[in-house]
Amino acid sequence: MSLPIPGTAWPPPEWSDYYQRIAYDDAWYSGDRERLVHAHRGDPHRPGHTGRTGRLRSFLARGLWGRRSVDHAPGRDRRLHVPLAGDIAATSADLLFSDMPAITCMDTTTGKRLETLLEEGRIQQTLMSGAEQAAALSGVFLRSTWDKEAADRPLFTVVQPDNAIPEWRWGMLRAVTFWEELPGSTTTTVYRRFERHESGRIMHALYIGTPDNVGRPAPLPEHPDTESLASSVGSDGQSVETRIRDLTASYVPNMLPNRLHRADPIGRSDYAAPLYDLFSSLDEAWTSWMRDIRLARSRIVVPDGYLQDQGPGRGANFDEDREAFHGLKIPPNEGAGITLAQFKIRVEEHQRTTDAIMRQATHSAGYSPSSFGLDTKRAITATEVDSKDQRSTITRKKKTGYWRHAVAEQLHVQLQLDAVHFGRGITPERPAIEFGDGVAESEQQRATTLELLHRAGAVSTATRVKILHPEWDDTEVKAEVAAIHAETGYGAADPVGSFPM
Repeated sequence: MSLPIPGTAWPPPEWSDYYQRIAYDDAWYSGDRERLVHAHRGDPHRPGHTGRTGRLRSFLARGLWGRRSVDHAPGRDRRLHVPLAGDIAATSADLLFSDMPAITCMDTTTGKRLETLLEEGRIQQTLMSGAEQAAALSGVFLRSTWDKEAADRPLFTVVQPDNAIPEWRWGMLRAVTFWEELPGSTTTTVYRRFERHESGRIMHALYIGTPDNVGRPAPLPEHPDTESLASSVGSDGQSVETRIRDLTASYVPNMLPNRLHRADPIGRSDYAAPLYDLFSSLDEAWTSWMRDIRLARSRIVVPDGYLQDQGPGRGANFDEDREAFHGLKIPPNEGAGITLAQFKIRVEEHQRTTDAIMRQATHSAGYSPSSFGLDTKRAITATEVDSKDQRSTITRKKKTGYWRHAVAEQLHVQLQLDAVHFGRGITPERPAIEFGDGVAESEQQRATTLELLHRAGAVSTATRVKILHPEWDDTEVKAEVAAIHAETGYGAADPVGSFPM
């Protein structure tokens, strides 16, 4: 599609089911109880995401958050939520971008400029945020734009998948239309901004419609958020020439294939195992556990004679801090004193249940339970750590494959836009992206490794220094090697061998 046809349904019907699934994943990701209730009862919690298919409505009605009960009314609702969905998404992002991948260019000048763009654009923070949202919402789009009033460089941003209509050719992104609802929209009138990325150009448009209809195109100056775009578009009132061939947007699927949309190259959420029943069961078990604690609070039962009358119509109460009572007319053999009521709390049963659910949920999402602190009862060796983290490591390697291509693609676009629109004297090239192994090695483990390599005579002193200080350049490495040799006498002339025969 190009820009939307005036008067058509919005969102497009062919994307309705996909958007609904994203909205449901988003409710779990947010961890907000009200949004969970709205999502399960079929109420829209985001403008433009209305209605449910019959199959999805039946599914959402199940579980803790889909029930309608007097006990769940506002002010009385004691249901509790465990934010495991958010933890899964955050863990995915941590595994990918807690350490920035190595990004290099062959050309030295281009490489230095890219380092500046990465630092000024806070690319690592953007990628961390995008990776977390991709894990929850099935994927994200990376977008390159520019705004000379905002920054003297290209801009690198992330767009959510439920604000995009992509177009594919042979499984590759050919074009994408981003959209958003603008401030000032009401229940009857909705302002939508559209931004279409094609090879060589970006199109901007403003539409005025209703919550379920795209409405009519309007001039960009009719809304404050699009007014500034009017001066940058061409004679057609819509297009901005990028002056480069590459598409200024890339798609990063969280994981492929999407089991519900197998024919399309769109990603699937980490929750789409599916984990929804497990999430709901975990909240149910946690709510039951807290109910046990609430009902088992220690209470005392006292005779009427222990109560202090507050006067006519004001009832009576018992002073639990009082230490002495005056004589009461109670036969000594009746035992009518203070009685303690204390019920059992099923701690072990609830803990085993919640741990089992969390283990299964994290395993089905593709991660090792140890990544969530579920295997910390005893000290383990480094080998055991690697074994327990194997599933998380495999999932991380899969995801780095998706991210490597898209990040390299858009950083290349950033360099091209920087040269074309900001006059930088660089030769744009596609950078190489190398993710580390993702395993944080302790100082003790690294020292043991270096000692074993030295004993085996398998590496030189320079290599050992590089392993210990990977951030050092060749000059620093050579200086350290020379200092080590000077202190140890390694490499000096053999005094015995120098004697005359």
